[in-house]
Amino acid sequence: MLFLLIVSVLILIAFLIVLPPLWRKHPVAEADQDQRNIAIARQRLAELKEQLQAGALTQALYDEQLVELEQALSDDLDIESHVNASPSQGRWMALVLMLAIPFVTGSLYWALGNYPSLTQVDQPAAANQATPELEQMKSMVAGLAERLQKQPDDALGWTMLGRSYKYLQQYPKAVEAFEHAYRLIGDQPEIMLLYADALAFANNEQMAGKPSELVFKALAMEPNNVTGLWLGGMAKAQIGDFAAAMDLWKKLEAQLPAGSEAQQEIQGLLVKLSTQVPAGTAAQAEAKPVQPAKAVNIDVQVSLAPELQKSASPNDTVFIYAQALSGPKMPLAIVRKQVSELPVTVNLTDAMAMMPTMKLSNFEQVKLLARISKSGDAIQKPGDLIGVVEQIALTDKGPHKVVINSQIK
Repeated sequence: MLFLLIVSVLILIAFLIVLPPLWRKHPVAEADQDQRNIAIARQRLAELKEQLQAGALTQALYDEQLVELEQALSDDLDIESHVNASPSQGRWMALVLMLAIPFVTGSLYWALGNYPSLTQVDQPAAANQATPELEQMKSMVAGLAERLQKQPDDALGWTMLGRSYKYLQQYPKAVEAFEHAYRLIGDQPEIMLLYADALAFANNEQMAGKPSELVFKALAMEPNNVTGLWLGGMAKAQIGDFAAAMDLWKKLEAQLPAGSEAQQEIQGLLVKLSTQVPAGTAAQAEAKPVQPAKAVNIDVQVSLAPELQKSASPNDTVFIYAQALSGPKMPLAIVRKQVSELPVTVNLTDAMAMMPTMKLSNFEQVKLLARISKSGDAIQKPGDLIGVVEQIALTDKGPHKVVINSQIK
């Protein structure tokens, strides 16, 4: 009886709080979502800054995504939600509540029958109180996905969509978004690593296959990329190549802030891996005699075809480099010049290699290229001017002429 009395008093108090406002006539109500949109934008901005500091984002990509975020927030703030309530709507709701609250309360107590069960009913509701922001974010992501169906060439948009899906742990959708971005952007380490990471998460965090291929391709272009070193170490550890994993993670450890949580985590993993590396492996490597490397160099004469003279400005960057005939397209040796210096003769050597394992002396034949980059970017883009000698033997010591005579479409 005491319990029923307490419940009755509480219901009466609830009526006194809820019913009077509902009974009175209400003007048109306006629901503004601006504060919620601003909060979500601040959260996304914090993530972008964290990725920039960690080296996962280049400054250029960070600036592009910041502009996209500002535009999206501006569009959202222009949207106003209006909810119209008729004068009789509140009174109708008041009558419903007067009947529904006692009935629902009594039914719950009759069905559950004990105090612990009543307290458990509230737990799911408490868990759902933190969901509005998540639901709002899902709505924004759905809007971005719909926009990209109409603008499929928006590489930055696909990248943002992939990041959003990954944050929401919708990994298969993240893979699709990053795949679109990769097709548009090409072999850029940043997008390659994002794509590889999403693929791994979608495959139970397994790096074998396409993820591993993308990671090491990115590392060939940016050997000190923090994300690449982390994923590369994971890939090597998963196939049991613990020595290679340790090499990558030691390189990563040296780049992380001293005493940081990330560095401590890497140090813990290195300690675990050290127990997996067979004893004496390091000693055998040190005892192995080092073979002197043969001296390799190529003389390359580069000139610009007369018909393309007006298509280049004196300050445009010229990349002169050698590539393997097959396999990774990473330069085996590369020199940077300017159009104003053409025609020019350069000497490509092993000292100009981007990675110790990918250098001229490891090949018998190579391809020579000279490319004028309008943007100064090492990644080939439409509009660049290029000249190619498809195949030369390293034993041929004569100067090799490369004429820049075509434009990349």
